[in-house]
Amino acid sequence: MAKKTIHIMNTAFRDGFQSVYGARVLTEDFLPAVKACVEAGQTHFEAGGGARFQAPFFYCNESAFDMMDKFRAAAGPDADLQTLARGINVVGLDSQSRDIIDLHAKMFAKHGITTIRNFDALNDVNNLIDSGRSIKAHGLKHEVVVTMMELPPGCSGAHTVEFYQKTLQDILDAGIPFDSVCFKDASGTSAPKKVFDTITMARKLLPGDCKIVFHSHETAGVGTVGYLAAIKAGADQVDCSMAPASGGTCQPDVATLWHALRGEDYELDVDIDKMMKAEAVFKDCMADYMLPPEAKAVEPMIPWSPMPGGALTANTQMMRDNNMMDKYEECIHAMGEVVRRGGFGTSVTPVSQFYFQQAFNNVIFGPWEKIAEGYGKMVLGYFGKTPVAPDPEIVKIASEKLEMPVTTENPVDLNDANPKKGVAAATAMLKENSLEETEENIFIAAACGQKGIDFLLGKMEINGVRKGALTPAAPAAAAGGDGGYTVTVNGKKFAVEVKGDKATVNGKSYDIGVADGIEAASSAGVAHESADSIAVNAPMNAKVMKVNVSVGDHVNEGDVLFVVEAMKMEVEVKASAAGTISSIAVDAGEQVTAGQAMASIN
Repeated sequence: MAKKTIHIMNTAFRDGFQSVYGARVLTEDFLPAVKACVEAGQTHFEAGGGARFQAPFFYCNESAFDMMDKFRAAAGPDADLQTLARGINVVGLDSQSRDIIDLHAKMFAKHGITTIRNFDALNDVNNLIDSGRSIKAHGLKHEVVVTMMELPPGCSGAHTVEFYQKTLQDILDAGIPFDSVCFKDASGTSAPKKVFDTITMARKLLPGDCKIVFHSHETAGVGTVGYLAAIKAGADQVDCSMAPASGGTCQPDVATLWHALRGEDYELDVDIDKMMKAEAVFKDCMADYMLPPEAKAVEPMIPWSPMPGGALTANTQMMRDNNMMDKYEECIHAMGEVVRRGGFGTSVTPVSQFYFQQAFNNVIFGPWEKIAEGYGKMVLGYFGKTPVAPDPEIVKIASEKLEMPVTTENPVDLNDANPKKGVAAATAMLKENSLEETEENIFIAAACGQKGIDFLLGKMEINGVRKGALTPAAPAAAAGGDGGYTVTVNGKKFAVEVKGDKATVNGKSYDIGVADGIEAASSAGVAHESADSIAVNAPMNAKVMKVNVSVGDHVNEGDVLFVVEAMKMEVEVKASAAGTISSIAVDAGEQVTAGQAMASIN
């Protein structure tokens, strides 16, 4: 009997990048590997979306649209290029209005994409209706998704085969147009038996010619076993990656799955020898990038705190940026309670980020003292209906701290009525900054907010890309003069390269001047201070995004003096008393450490 051929989508250049490098990879570095995969006969690639839309703007100082254009050129005109979309959240953490949801599909079709895999982390089918219709209306293939995970031990009420069957039936009943169905387990925690039973159920419920896809990660150590279960239950496609962006937090390596199927009645639609040559090219492309150790490990705690591979390393990269990796283990342990009390949304972006942000806040500020905006809005209903009702106590706390009521309204209707969202609001941002009002720029402004505007204004720089000279340099033999140095200040290391009157610090360039002797420091940012001055300190390790006051300004208690950002969350730093700003010690763009003095009030 002939073997059944299992189709492979290559995820190395999207999910692989997100799951290992926090999505921070420069386009020109990986294109040779795309071309090598094409030469090996591959025709189906994950080419963007998910975190690989915002990350190029935020970290790489590149346009994601330019990246997609170059990917298409490298892959050729006939390749199936697929992206990942988050339902009404499209490619961001916040949800969008219908006109932006439609613009997302239009712009991705324009920039070379042929298929969009589209999911809702809450499995609220209402959140897939508008996005699914727009994807099909703009000539793209729509791969609709049921999101999966295993609940933490001791929990029940959702994420059973019956729950997934109801979700799939709701998709069919809603009349959402689709070309294929994907069962997506971003945390890689679904028990193989449940995978088998779920795909078996779907095979019976769906038309015989409907393509069924299973997607998982090796984070919990059962990804490959889950793939075997899905294939034997009737799946037509699984997703594989290539080393160094495979295994661990990523998808299984194509070679691993090929080996696991030896002797079975299935074969992959790849030439494994040619793929190994392409993998060698990919390893060479990524040789200068830092490979985080957690990206290659199986994490036994993941079933208790289902953190997706793509979010795990993205969060550890941000924690490294903010010198907070010592808090990582505490955050992972705290995440279990956050999941249990939050309504069992699937741990996939954006919900996985909401979970981690709330766990982070519980560790840094104390349990439930500070509610992460995304998590709070989720339990209050602003992203749709969670699989089960969130803990009433957490709902009450979120409502009080965010000063928002519980809602059962359709979130897209709320967004359509919100003057701060939509094409008109994004266009206004462009006008305010004298930027060209192209559809691409409108979508960038809507999806990326102020950081998107800063990119379009040329204010962004490469940051947080851990590659070669962009990562901390080895200590120099001697200090002084031109050269590369590692400078440690209050325990924090900075990679510094000095050339003449320029210094590059952690990848950011500064004009400098060095003179013998010590002159008095500039007093421009300091007014008279007294012994009664009140210090304004940084609440956490973070980046200063906004400075809202100047020396000499009068402020009232509760006024927002600074906005800092950590873990994709903006935190307001408020005045603890009324008075006059007597000094400001930080500028926008600076990194601060917890407890560091930012200003003082007299």
